[in-house]
Order: sequence, then C-alpha cells, then structure tokens
Amino acid sequence: MAVLVGKNAPDFVAPAVMPDNSINEKFQFSQHIKGKYAVLFFYPLDFTFVCPSEILAFNHRLQEFKSRNTEVIACSVDSHFTHLAWKNTPEEKGGIGQIQLPMVADLSKSIARNYDVLLNDEVALRGSFLIDRQGVVRHEVVNDLPLGRNIDEMIRMVDALQFSEEHGEVCPAQWEKGKAGMTPTGAGVAEFLAKHGKDL
Repeated sequence: MAVLVGKNAPDFVAPAVMPDNSINEKFQFSQHIKGKYAVLFFYPLDFTFVCPSEILAFNHRLQEFKSRNTEVIACSVDSHFTHLAWKNTPEEKGGIGQIQLPMVADLSKSIARNYDVLLNDEVALRGSFLIDRQGVVRHEVVNDLPLGRNIDEMIRMVDALQFSEEHGEVCPAQWEKGKAGMTPTGAGVAEFLAKHGKDL
C-alpha cells in the first residue's frame, strides 16, 4: 500500500453533489480546497450501514472544521444520482438527509485507486486524508469496512497540524488543543517529559 503522507494529494475532476443539491459535473478537488486545509474521506457505498453514521458525524461537526479553515469532502464509488437519492432519504429511513458537504462520485474508481484505498477493485475502504494549504497530505488513516471512524480525532489532527505550523513545535502523544507542545530538540524532549511525562 502506498503511503501518501508528505506527497501532493492526487487531484481529480469528477461529478459531485454539492451542499445545495446541485450537481457539479466537473468538481475539481484542487480548486475547491485552494488556500484551505482539507479532509477527504472515502466510504464504501451509499445506502449501507456504518457509512451514514460517519457522514452524519462529519456533518454534525462541519462548523468545527470550517472554523479551522478546513473543507470536508466525501467520496465513494456510487454515482452522483445515488448520492442525491441518499440525501433525499430521511435519516429515520436510512438516509443522510440534507448534509452540507460535497459528495464526489467516483464511478470509474480512479480516485479511490489513486489514493490506494480501493478494495478488490470494488469499493473504497474507510480512508481519511488530511491535506494542508499547499496540497500536501499530512495525515492519513485507513479503516477496514466494519470499523467506523472517530471524527473528533480528525479535528484533533487538524488542530495538531495548525499548532505545529504556528508555533514550530511538535505535538507529543495525547496532545490536545490547549496542551503544551514540545520543542523538537534533545533539551526540548527532556523538558517536556520532566513536566508532563507522568501524565502520558
């Protein structure tokens, strides 16, 4: 499996259902996220089981991401017509309702293949990619089909990336927004562990 961390996020142009339910036949990923951070997440299929819970969890936290200048984009191998039908199905009937993030249609499976999350040439694994303002992948995690994501962990990773960029420090284990970072030197790690090691 290819690791994309440290590499430019593969760009793509594909149909997408937009937050207002319009269909952008030529949604270009790099243009949509230009100058922003981005979370691109793949899920296996519309009208399934774990997937709606993840999409709703992302949607419920969308303002948290936007407050961090971060776009969130969903992608699966379904068509944009199926995406729209799923949005038009209420939650109590297994749908996702009027979520407010773009849903990309990867019918050719080329996007999932380029991000190396395509399983058996059929569906995408639960891949999540955090991309910085220069278009570089800085964090990725891939879950097997039965294992739902923790969306709050992705928010924590956005915070960690932005903290590191702003302060020039690194984020140790268990770091959360508001906690101390670490100076990336021998003296820095010694100082951090002396103060915080017992709390790890």
